[in-house]
Amino acid sequence: MVPLSEPDIAGEAGEAPQKAERREMERRWRLILGAEDGESGSLSAGDRRLMSALNALYGGGDGERKKGRGSLSRSAPSVSRWLGDIRSFFPSSVVQVIQRDAFERLGLKQMLMEPEFLAAVEADVHLVADLVSLRDIMPEKTLDTAREVIAKVVRELMERLEKKTAESIRGAVNRSRRSFRPRFNDIDWPRTIGANLRHYQAEYRTVIPEKLVGFMRQQRRITDLDEVILCVDQSGSMATSVVYSSIFAAVMASIPAVATKLVCFDTAVVDLTEELEDPVRVLFGVQLGGGTDINQAVAYCEGKIERPGKTHLILITDLYEGGNAGELRQRVANLIRQGVNVITLLALSDDGRPSYDAGLAAEFATIGSPVFACTPEQFPDLMATALKREDILQWAADMGIKCVRSDD
Repeated sequence: MVPLSEPDIAGEAGEAPQKAERREMERRWRLILGAEDGESGSLSAGDRRLMSALNALYGGGDGERKKGRGSLSRSAPSVSRWLGDIRSFFPSSVVQVIQRDAFERLGLKQMLMEPEFLAAVEADVHLVADLVSLRDIMPEKTLDTAREVIAKVVRELMERLEKKTAESIRGAVNRSRRSFRPRFNDIDWPRTIGANLRHYQAEYRTVIPEKLVGFMRQQRRITDLDEVILCVDQSGSMATSVVYSSIFAAVMASIPAVATKLVCFDTAVVDLTEELEDPVRVLFGVQLGGGTDINQAVAYCEGKIERPGKTHLILITDLYEGGNAGELRQRVANLIRQGVNVITLLALSDDGRPSYDAGLAAEFATIGSPVFACTPEQFPDLMATALKREDILQWAADMGIKCVRSDD
């Protein structure tokens, strides 16, 4: 994790490559092991700043930190300077790893109470989850800053995920009829290019179409709309999944082609459907942590289903059930028999293969609910596949996603 320094690699002008390499290796070992006070003078000013920043988090044991060496002060300006040093030496992805280490090793969750710290921190979905979980104990001045941090992350995620989600889900396309005034997403590019070859511009090496050929959208009545219910486990282990689920629910709620509901649960059920116009408000309506009663949540969603054959229940949970597991299995099996498309996501995040109840997952797979984890980038394609009632297991296999099987 020690950053490369071009001047240190090159060494002094005319220095032999082997000697320069030895100098760089010695520099790295000093940074890794921590130079003693007498030796630190041999390091550059930049390296001493780097060593100080890393020592503040990783240097010495608890006893040394208590004596004032290698510690972070509780004062926000000191933390802001520390964050500035870290960002100057490492890329954003590494900064986020260091910050998460700081939360665990130095108890920096207490420092989230300070607005100056929040303004300086490198925000991501993990930080958003921390802020949401701590909101009830934040002073009002910090809560306002936390909202700004969460809003910034939500905007960035919306920009990254909204377009693909909308393109994957919006409207059913009737490919049997043509339109010469299509929307951009409905343009049939092969036919459009073929119809405009005579307008090829050699100077620009491209075709400038005068006539667009596209697909005619079907006009769908409100009673024809598919309904999607995102039922999300808000226990602490599912924190980043809750953040992503809330954002996707807000995006999907803005698409007229589907009717979207968002239900979050632990041992209680919270229906956040009416808040979907504001994903930040949705996140502040989530209560991360607590126990888990999946059966109760699925029972609530079952009561909201009016047209089973048009309903897709996306259950996002690690399946560690604290309620009645037997009744939960029967309830899910009954929904599937009625025609509800029940898909179980063990996680909706980039955090890798999640921990989950393998026994209950295998039972869900046996009764006909596909069970797997999904990344945010894959979720729009998953929803498009679900809405078309295509084979979810085949889609997952094509995407290289490992599904839970009934014999796992």
